[in-house]
Amino acid sequence: MSKTSTVYTRVEPEVKERAEQILTALGIPMSNAVNLFLHQVVLRQGIPFEIQLPRSMPLDMSKMARDEIDAEIQKGIDSMNAGRVTPAEQVWAEMDARFERRRNG
Repeated sequence: MSKTSTVYTRVEPEVKERAEQILTALGIPMSNAVNLFLHQVVLRQGIPFEIQLPRSMPLDMSKMARDEIDAEIQKGIDSMNAGRVTPAEQVWAEMDARFERRRNG
């Protein structure tokens, strides 16, 4: 099928640059990646990945006072001391399982 339509879009320069670096490493031109995305939208009749709000947002320390930063660090220390930790092997296994579920749709 010949390509006769053009899509123009505005994206954040940093996101575009980072995406281009990854796609270059994969050997995929940006236009092909966008085309793949659009094909998946058509095939799946929707966005081809899960869209959800993050469970928590990273803290912006530049907007925090010193005592707020200290309090957040203390929360982490207290949580660790209370045994609320997850072994790295478990985290990786859960991530692998999640990736497989998404890949197998």
